[in-house]
Amino acid sequence: MNLYRLYGLIFFFLNLTVFGQNPEDKIYNAIDSFVAHPSAKALQNLTSTEASFWKNPKPKTKDELLSIVVLNCNKAYYQNQFGQTHNAVSGYEKAWQLYQKYKLSNYDIIEYCLKPLGNLYTVLGDYDSAENTIKQYYFIAETEKNQSQKIAAILNLSNVYQSSGKISMAIELLENTLKTEKLSNAQRGILLNNLGNNYLLNSGGNLLFPEKREKTEKAFESSIKFLQKEKDEYETLSNSYRNLATLNRKRRNFETANSYLEKAEELFLKAPNHQPRKLAKLYYEKALLLFDERKYDESTKQISGVFKLLIPNYNSKNLLPNQNQLYPETVLTDAIDLQAEILQLKQPKKALKAFELSFYIEDLLMNGLVYENSKILMQLRSRNRTEKCISIYKNLYEKEGKTEYVNKAFQLSERTKSGILKSYRSNIKNASAEEKQLLQEFQNLNNAILKEQQKGDAADISKINNLIQKQNELTLSLKKIQAENEDYIPENCDLKSLFKKLENDKAIMIYYFMGSEKLYYFTLQHNRISLNRVPIGDGKIADILFFLDYFNDANAIINDIAGYNRSGNNVYNLLQLPGNSVYQNLIIVPDGILNFLPFEALITHKSNTTNFAKMHYLLNDFRIAYNTSANIYLNSKPFSKSEKTVLGVFPVFEKTAFELSYSKKELASIRSNFKGKYLENTDANFSNFKSNISNYSILHLSTHAAAGDIETPASIKFYDQEILYSELYNLNINPDLVVLSACETGIGKLYKAEGAMSVARGFQFAGAQNLLFSLWKVNDYTTSVFMTDFYKNIKNKQTYFEANTNAKLDFLNDKSIPNAKKSPYYWSSFVYYGSISPEEKSAYYIWYIISLLAVIGLFLVFNHYLKWKIFTRFSKKRNTEK
Repeated sequence: MNLYRLYGLIFFFLNLTVFGQNPEDKIYNAIDSFVAHPSAKALQNLTSTEASFWKNPKPKTKDELLSIVVLNCNKAYYQNQFGQTHNAVSGYEKAWQLYQKYKLSNYDIIEYCLKPLGNLYTVLGDYDSAENTIKQYYFIAETEKNQSQKIAAILNLSNVYQSSGKISMAIELLENTLKTEKLSNAQRGILLNNLGNNYLLNSGGNLLFPEKREKTEKAFESSIKFLQKEKDEYETLSNSYRNLATLNRKRRNFETANSYLEKAEELFLKAPNHQPRKLAKLYYEKALLLFDERKYDESTKQISGVFKLLIPNYNSKNLLPNQNQLYPETVLTDAIDLQAEILQLKQPKKALKAFELSFYIEDLLMNGLVYENSKILMQLRSRNRTEKCISIYKNLYEKEGKTEYVNKAFQLSERTKSGILKSYRSNIKNASAEEKQLLQEFQNLNNAILKEQQKGDAADISKINNLIQKQNELTLSLKKIQAENEDYIPENCDLKSLFKKLENDKAIMIYYFMGSEKLYYFTLQHNRISLNRVPIGDGKIADILFFLDYFNDANAIINDIAGYNRSGNNVYNLLQLPGNSVYQNLIIVPDGILNFLPFEALITHKSNTTNFAKMHYLLNDFRIAYNTSANIYLNSKPFSKSEKTVLGVFPVFEKTAFELSYSKKELASIRSNFKGKYLENTDANFSNFKSNISNYSILHLSTHAAAGDIETPASIKFYDQEILYSELYNLNINPDLVVLSACETGIGKLYKAEGAMSVARGFQFAGAQNLLFSLWKVNDYTTSVFMTDFYKNIKNKQTYFEANTNAKLDFLNDKSIPNAKKSPYYWSSFVYYGSISPEEKSAYYIWYIISLLAVIGLFLVFNHYLKWKIFTRFSKKRNTEK
C-alpha cells in the first residue's frame, strides 16, 4: 500500500497553494495519515473527512472525485485486514460506482478495487457478483492489452467457477489458458495449482483411480517447480503444499499430509502482511487433518486458534463463541461445523447448539445476496449440516421418545425446501413500489445477459459488459434497500395449522429429504408426525434412476414390461409409501431426484400381466397432489369454484418442423367446454399472452418447451420467440390454474434443496400456485386425449387434482386406446402441484349455518305465532264457556 502513500504525497505537493489546502489535498493527507498508522480511530477520521467532502455544496472536480475513490479503496483494504468484510465490500463498491459514473481515469482501478472486490464476493458466496466483477476487469484488461491483469482475471474467474460448482468450466478455462497464453513462471505455477485443485474436486473424492490421482498430483508438483523459480512466492507456494496435503488426507496418507501442511505453514509465515483470515483457514485445514486422524482434542485446539484469529475478545474457556460475536464469514462456519462434528460423538445436544451458530452465520451471509443463483448455492451449503442435524434428532427421538425432536428435524428440513421461491414470493408481496421496479429491471437485465451469452462465440462481449455494468448499479441499490429491512430469517412451518389443513383436506403428507447418505421421510397424518430413513448409499439410489430411465423414450416400457413392473415395485417399497389408508388424498413433497419421479406410476403389487390397464399402480390407491414445500402447501391459494374462463395459447406451428397437429383438437375440446380467449398461430405470441394474462382464471399453454441443461436454462416457445423460465418472473400473475401442455415443463437444472429450475418454476415465481405440468417429452396425440378428459372433469365440478387422477383412470379404461398407448409413459407425465381444497368450502359452511339459523328462526317465529293462535282460540273458547 506504499503506492497509495506516494500517490497521496504527489498530490499534496502539486496542489498546495498559498490559500491553504483544497478538498483534494485534505483527502490525500487524510489517506496518507491513515496508511502510516492504521487504527480504528484513524479509520473514523478518514470517514469524517469523506463526510465533510460530500457536505460541501460546491461542484466536485474529477480530481476531487478520484481522491474519494482512492480513499474508499484504502479504507476497504484495511477494513478487510481487520476482518470487517462487509464494510470492505461496501467501500470497494462505492469506489467502483464513482469511478464508472464520472468516467474517471489515471488510477489502477483493477488492482486496487476490482480484484479485491471480486475476491471478497467469492469469500462471501456472492458468486454472481464475483463473476460479473471479474468479467468487467477482464474486459478492461483485454481492451488495454494488460496481460498480467488479464491472467489475474482468468485465475480469479476459475476460483469463482470452482467455488460455485462449475468445475468443468474452471478446468476448461485453465487448460486453455496454459496452452495458449504467454505466461511467467509465477503465473503458470498459480494456474497449475488451481487446475490441480479442480481435478481433485472433479474426482468427487474418488481417488482410487490411479490416472485421476496422478493427474492431480502432477499438477500440484508442476506448480511447485514453477513457483520455486520466482522470488518471494511464499504464499502461492504454501497453497500448493496445502493442496498436496488435502490430496493425501483424502487418501488417508496422514503422515505425508501432515508434512506438507507443516511446509505450507512455514512458507505462509514467511510471507509479508499475511491476512488473519488466510492463517485461520490454514489452522482449519490442520484441524480437519487431526479430525480425520481421530485426534479430537488436538483438532479442538486448532479450531480454538481459528476463533482467536477471527473473533475479537473470544474466550477460549468457552468451547464455542457467543452468537453476538459472529459475523458473515465462511471460515467461521467451517470451523464451527467441525467442532460440532467432534461434539456429536459424545455430546449430541451440544453439537446441535454448535450447528445453530453455523445456521445463524449463513442467514447473515444470505441477507447480503441479491442474485438468485448465489442464494441457491448458499442454501446448498447448509444441506450436509441439515442432514447431520436430522440424524442427531432421529437418534435422540429413538433414545428419549420426545416428539419435539421429530418436530425440530422437520423444521430444519423445511428451511432448505424451496427457500428461494418462498423468500421471493414473500419479498415481492411486501416490497415497496421502488423495490419492485428495481427487481423487475434487475431481472430484465439478467435475462438479456443470459440470452446474449447463449449465442456462444457470436455473443457481443461489449454488450454483455455494458449490461453487467447496469446490473451492478441496480445490485447496489437493492443491497441498500435490503440493509434497511429485517435480516433474512427462514420461515418456520406452523405444524398445528398444517395438521388442521391436512385433516380438512382428508389428506396424508409424505415429505422427503434427500441426504448424501440417507433418504429421510416424514409422514404427517391424523395430527401425528413420524420420521424414518432409508439408506441410499448402498446402491438404492440406482433403483430410482433405473426406474426413471423407463421414461426416456416411448418404447422403453413396451420393450420391457416385466422389468418395468419389477422396477416400479422396487421403488415403491424403497420410498415406504402408505398402503391402505382411511384417507385417499396424498400430498407428496419430493426432494432431489424425486422431483422427476411420477409417483402415480409406481407399482404397488407385482403381477405378470402385460395389460397396462390391469397393473396395480399407486394411482389406483390415492389421488395425488404434489407441493414444493410444506409451507407452500399450507399457504396455497384455494382454487375457485366459480365459473372458469380460459386464456389458451396454441401456436400450433403449422407447416414447420415443430407442428403440433393434435393441438388443434385439444383447442377445440377446451373451447367447447369453457368460455375464454384462444390465441392461435401468429396470435399466440408472448406480447398477446402478457396483455391478456390477468383476465382469465385458467392459463393453458399448448406448445413446445425444453428442459435445457447445465449451461442452457429451461424455456418455452411462443409463436414469435422462445422465453427463458426466468423471463416469466415479472409476469406478476394470480390465476386459478396454469396448465403447461408441453414437453418437460417440470424439468430443469436440479438443485437438491430448491428443486428444478423449470418452466413450471418460472410460473411459480410469477405467482401461480396451482399448476399442471409434464416431467418428460409428451406425445401430441395422447396429451390431447388426456387434456380433453381433464377439462371435462373440471366442467363437472371436480377439483383439479381429482380431475387429473380421474383423467388418467379414464385413459386407462378407454377401450378405444390400444394397450401400447396405455403405457405409463403416455398417461403419467402430467403432475399436479397446488391446493386440493376449494375456497368456497368454508363459505358453504357459513351459508349452511346461516340458512340453518334462518330456518330455526322462522320455526321459532312460526311456533310462537302458532302458540299465540292456539292461546287466542283457547281464550275465546274459555270466555264463551264462562
